[in-house]
Amino acid sequence: MKIYNTLTRKKEDFVPIEQDEAKIYVCGPTVYNYFHIGNARPFVVFDTLRKYLEYRGKRVSFIQNFTDVDDKIINKAREEGLSTKEVSEKYIQEYFKDAEELNVKKASVHPRVTENINEIIDFVKGLMDKGYAYEVEGDIYYSARQFPDYGKLSRQNIEDLNVGARIQVGEKKHDPLDFVLWKARKTEDEIAWESPWGMGRPGWHIECSVMATKYLGDTIDIHAGGQDLAFPHHENEIAQSEAMTGKPFANYWMHNGYITIDNEKMSKSKGNFFTVRDILKQYDGEVIRFFLLSGHYRNPINFSEELMIQSKNSLARMQNAKNNLLHLIKNGRGKMNESEITIFTDLTKYREQFIYAMDDDLNTADAISVVFEMIKDINTYVKEGCSKEFAEKCLALLDELTGVLGLLREHQKNEEMDSRIQALIDERQEARKNKDFKRADEIRDTLKEKGITLKDTPQGLQIIRD
Repeated sequence: MKIYNTLTRKKEDFVPIEQDEAKIYVCGPTVYNYFHIGNARPFVVFDTLRKYLEYRGKRVSFIQNFTDVDDKIINKAREEGLSTKEVSEKYIQEYFKDAEELNVKKASVHPRVTENINEIIDFVKGLMDKGYAYEVEGDIYYSARQFPDYGKLSRQNIEDLNVGARIQVGEKKHDPLDFVLWKARKTEDEIAWESPWGMGRPGWHIECSVMATKYLGDTIDIHAGGQDLAFPHHENEIAQSEAMTGKPFANYWMHNGYITIDNEKMSKSKGNFFTVRDILKQYDGEVIRFFLLSGHYRNPINFSEELMIQSKNSLARMQNAKNNLLHLIKNGRGKMNESEITIFTDLTKYREQFIYAMDDDLNTADAISVVFEMIKDINTYVKEGCSKEFAEKCLALLDELTGVLGLLREHQKNEEMDSRIQALIDERQEARKNKDFKRADEIRDTLKEKGITLKDTPQGLQIIRD
């Protein structure tokens, strides 16, 4: 597999530190609200990377943090009259609900900042002892100029960076490029912990360095996140981590592109800010996942009503192909004949094409195209009267490839019709049995309006969801 490495600006063969294991750290959400469609892209993209590496036989240690200490959380707690712990706990649970809808697996570990305060304090002390950090009135800053390679990820010269850097009101750092590792408590109601420098709390950048090295070691295989995190967040992580350990922090850096809304940058002020929770009211989570994987992860992608409808229709084509195979399996019988063996052997070429696409820097767009080419062939060859074994093998191949993409999973809500719809289907079957075709047609039309098509075949009733 080749991965585009932001650090080197080229595709490189992915060679993990340990042959059978991949160690991946992905920056998680700051938990003060529901996550938005822009946040969802790295969650889905790098969950797919994880699924693919597992498909290829790797054991994946996948760490995604929760930032549960932040100014935004403190402000939210003040607004709602809650503790910061209550706010963060609420939105961590809401994250899991929405992530499940998108078929994003839970990480191997979801570490929280509040659970790693002692480790963070020790890390900061270590940087101070090595001469990379200094204290000013209880605030601890990292001295960026002390790290010779500062700017290597974003490919920016430290002098060029200095031109745009500013010292904000209330900051006492020595240099505009320096960044905070530990913040002294400013007000009594602000969450804080005892430290050698007084009551305070961690800065943003330090948490990921601490948690990545704690759970994955001094050097990890892949560090991933959104393009917006490359600078300064990931740049600062590198400076902290490599100053502390003297080793490369991550061998591969992967960054996904931005999402625009109707070709404009997403912004609350523009009124085009959409949480996944809002979008789920209109579209199934797998439709959102399909949309997020329909373009190459490094390219920008545009969120629009038109593209969501296209994604919904495309996913429905996949689901209909699966439903057709399930119908043929239910009503078919027997083993494959010689012709079917030859045809299925030819269909397995799509597995190789799928792997080729995914091995090329996780090209999910091309991989999806391969799946649709395979579906076209399956629809051509798998007909009424085919053997049960042939339909079963085609379904297994379809499930294998779509499963890597996290699509067409067995939702209970999709697999089990509610009792009212099932009652209508039963009533229609009874009406046909009694030759009340007028009532049978009325029920068929009612179900059609609900997105359910009934097809009477010699092998029995086939149910197709639109």
